[in-house]
Amino acid sequence: MGSPFETTHEISVDATPEQVWQAIATGPGVDSWFMGSNEIEPRLGGTTRMAVGDMFTVESTVTAWDPPHHYAHQSEKDVDGSFMAFEFLVEGRGQAGTVVRLVHSGFLGGDDWESEYEALRKGNPMYLRTLGQYLTYFPGRIAVPVTAWAPPQPDEPTVWDGLRRGLGLSGEVAEGDPVRLTIDGSTVDGVVDSVLYPSFLGVRTDDALLRFVGRNGMVGVGHHLFAAGVDRAAAESSWRAWLTALYA
Repeated sequence: MGSPFETTHEISVDATPEQVWQAIATGPGVDSWFMGSNEIEPRLGGTTRMAVGDMFTVESTVTAWDPPHHYAHQSEKDVDGSFMAFEFLVEGRGQAGTVVRLVHSGFLGGDDWESEYEALRKGNPMYLRTLGQYLTYFPGRIAVPVTAWAPPQPDEPTVWDGLRRGLGLSGEVAEGDPVRLTIDGSTVDGVVDSVLYPSFLGVRTDDALLRFVGRNGMVGVGHHLFAAGVDRAAAESSWRAWLTALYA
């Protein structure tokens, strides 16, 4: 079965088009706000590569390259016709900052395409919000991307209750709520900066954008750590242990 799809979302950021371009069209820039570890060959027809932990790797071809205004890439089609295409349109507005528009399109194969589409439609604005947080609070800095997963849980309420417990939250979670967690024996303070119940919770600290994501009982982290000297393998091991203990 399956269906074609297209979603369009935009944000305004207090950054120049050149700063936005570095964030959306370079591997280290994308590492600092989107999923996984990224590589981008900077030319029309170049190859992009995104590796999300040891779960999967996606390659795409650059289909538009016009710095700093227009960047797009598209994956190859799977056997069921599925593919993803991302297009970024960047428009500077002088003292008013820059508008970033994301057009995400493609084809979703399989009988559960409606569920996948809903996840994309809701999730894309959250990633754009992370881009805005990055450009506002960590401009010009490069993050180490950290991915780790917890054991599967029975359902989404179990996942959400665990996250609230682990982050020192209670009741209905809202942007601006203070967060306190302990990892590797150290206390980390932050603030909730993004909420999409029950599948996305973002926390900003002085040196990180922490992203907790999940769906259908799965839960993991896709963090962006800006502190100097971060050991990625060690950080992923620590967060994996934190998640496992949280749901033990």
